[in-house]
Amino acid sequence: MAYARFSLVRVPFPFTDRASQKHRPALVISDPTFQHTSGHLLLAMVTTATHSAWPLDWPIQQLDSTGLKHACVIRFKLFTLDERLCLSQLGVLSGVDARGVCQRLEALVPRSS
Repeated sequence: MAYARFSLVRVPFPFTDRASQKHRPALVISDPTFQHTSGHLLLAMVTTATHSAWPLDWPIQQLDSTGLKHACVIRFKLFTLDERLCLSQLGVLSGVDARGVCQRLEALVPRSS
């Protein structure tokens, strides 16, 4: 299944200090073309982040369409994941949140002039 950019998906998330995995939400950053050609997704972490902050965190403004139950932030700890490991789609970001994520991505990786 191809996932659209700004889809929220559930993925097995490894922890570096444990041998176990938990199912966590993540945000699809890549375009479906990347998924089709590589078999991978470029993802950003999604977290409740009640105990920490990370540069460029984007607090999700509109939860209704996301499939998330609690207030969360998009954390720009980016990673790739084999598409076969994606467990399900939860929802999608609203337009307001998608634009906010794009602004943060532009700050993270500015376009060269």
